[in-house]
Amino acid sequence: MKILGVDPSLRCTGYGLIAASGSACRAVVYGEIRNPSHLPPSECLTHIYDVLTGLIREHQPTALAVEGLVYVQNTRIAFTLGEVRGVILLAAAQHQVPAYEYAPRQVKQAVTGRGSAGKQQVAYMVKAQLGLPELPGADAADALALALCHVHRHKTASLTTGAPLPV
Repeated sequence: MKILGVDPSLRCTGYGLIAASGSACRAVVYGEIRNPSHLPPSECLTHIYDVLTGLIREHQPTALAVEGLVYVQNTRIAFTLGEVRGVILLAAAQHQVPAYEYAPRQVKQAVTGRGSAGKQQVAYMVKAQLGLPELPGADAADALALALCHVHRHKTASLTTGAPLPV
């Protein structure tokens, strides 16, 4: 199974694709989709869509894991994150890749054992669990953590119900 994790942001969207087989997981590709501050939002969304579409076509993931809606005090940021998430979900839907949403606390709990873990702790655990040679960038680490969370949830569903999550 191949899972593409995506951490949405207008200026720096993280992505991470992992391959899982049994209890073994390995990173296939990961990084960050960067958009300069002078680029208008519409061009940022197009760039994010184009990069994710390319990743989906090239690697053909069986599922996409994206960060679910989070509470933000600034409505402008909330709208922007919603637009980015919409582009991510559209890319998945157009390529028939099922998308799963996970809350940040749920991801941190799955990867570190603590729902209140900091970004640095998440990055260290991602590095350790995937055997990466160095710490990934913060947004890439979050994306890889999303993919790992999906794998953990998939295994848990298999153990508790006898049936895996659909992927």
